[in-house]
Amino acid sequence: MLSTYRRILSVPGGLRFSAAGMVGRLPISMMGLGIVLLVQAATGSYGLAGSVAAAYVVANAVFAVVQGRLLDRLGQARVLVPVVLVFAAAAIALVVSVQAGWPRWTSWLLAAVAGAGLPTAGTCVRARWSYALRGRPRDLQTAFALEAVVDESVFILGPILVTVLATAVHPVAGLATAVGTGLLGTLALAVQRGTEPPPAPPRDPAVAHQPLPWRTLVPLLVVQLALGTLFGAAEVVTVAFADEQGSQAYAGPLLAVWALGSLLAGLVTGAITWRRGPDVRVRVGAVGMFVAMAPLAFIGSVPLMGLALLVGGCAIAPTLIASTSLTEQVVSPGRLTEGMALLHTGIVAGVAPGATAAGFVVDHAGASAAYLVPLGAGAVAAVAAQLLPRRAQERSPVTALDQ
Repeated sequence: MLSTYRRILSVPGGLRFSAAGMVGRLPISMMGLGIVLLVQAATGSYGLAGSVAAAYVVANAVFAVVQGRLLDRLGQARVLVPVVLVFAAAAIALVVSVQAGWPRWTSWLLAAVAGAGLPTAGTCVRARWSYALRGRPRDLQTAFALEAVVDESVFILGPILVTVLATAVHPVAGLATAVGTGLLGTLALAVQRGTEPPPAPPRDPAVAHQPLPWRTLVPLLVVQLALGTLFGAAEVVTVAFADEQGSQAYAGPLLAVWALGSLLAGLVTGAITWRRGPDVRVRVGAVGMFVAMAPLAFIGSVPLMGLALLVGGCAIAPTLIASTSLTEQVVSPGRLTEGMALLHTGIVAGVAPGATAAGFVVDHAGASAAYLVPLGAGAVAAVAAQLLPRRAQERSPVTALDQ
């Protein structure tokens, strides 16, 4: 297994841009929680804190696709530098506005600007792998698996880091660290021009008018939206479950075990030579996510819940890896970053509704009943995945020549 990953990391520049991308995407798992901790500490209101974080998340989901299109058209260096500066400036201004007690609308506005400016470091790294490993689909599968593992690592480390800093040092410390890592990692990625995919030729009609393969992307986006809903709901319900069991301190470890299952499955996925295409694996993975949610409503102890989440987490990374591979397979190179940004948007857009719906059910029926929310989201993902074309080959002859 290690030799498989060693082979792709030996690609010139691969280790450097993957490492920079990992640092650059830490804000993804730190900013939302950091905003909540900062605003709540300053105002005492969880409602206001949640609304400010929601403004950040919604803007990030909306503008990720716009940013992806600009990255494809202009190139990563020309886009990443200005957007990360906007992100950092808006986030710093947000901290000042909260600490100084400025009007609430300024916090919502600045959070939205910061969310819109957050660089899509993960999609940029995946686009670099696609460019660096063109013509090597087996190695590209491994690279996407590596990035899924990096994502899981970010989602394990980020919330722990921001919580410790915000509670043990200062409420500003967690958010400041998120901004610093995002700025440092993104700039380190942007200066690596040698591995940057070339921008799409602006006057090439074969590229400029190449449509996105919506026949594949629409059901795939529904899958991502449903999975985002599942993630957001399951996180909220798991925290409530631990609290109901009198073990609130175990909420973090339970979620970490869930991410650990995904991380391990991602490592294995990257080391396997798959005979089935990514469309098949998305279908199987989405069904697996649904099945994994089924027993959670009937579990009444923390150790059993940890075991169930560990097993259930094994369906996450393989599904997301297959989704990325499928997107790379059907989207033209000139719009690849935009296509991958669509996946990011789908997941992010589902998190807030999932968390809101789960919180409502927890308040009215308890944590066990609320696990039906992620179960329902898993069912939607499983059904949508079955609507994917059986053989997703939607690239044009022009695109095929580019490969």
